[in-house]
Amino acid sequence: MRTRTAISIAAALLTALTACGKSEAEVQADCEKAIVEASTVTNRPAACDDLAEDDYKALLIARTLRDGGVVDDNGDVDLRQLVDEDQ
Repeated sequence: MRTRTAISIAAALLTALTACGKSEAEVQADCEKAIVEASTVTNRPAACDDLAEDDYKALLIARTLRDGGVVDDNGDVDLRQLVDEDQ
C-alpha cells in the first residue's frame, strides 16, 4: 500500500513539474529580453541558462547588430551601415 502511494505521489509530482516547464520559444524570448549591453559570452543572464550555447550566442550577436543599427527591428539589414568604415 505504501509503495503504491509513494508511486502515485511521485507520478503526480513529475506531472506537475513537467507542466510548469517552459517551451523552447518561451525560454528564448525570456533570454532575449534579459540580454543587456553588459551581456557577453561569459557574462550570461540567468534567464539564458536553459538555452543552448549556440542559441545564446546567436541572440547575443543579433542584439549587437540591432544595437549597432545594422539590423532593424524587422530583421532587415542596412548594407550601407554594415560596410560604413566611419563607424
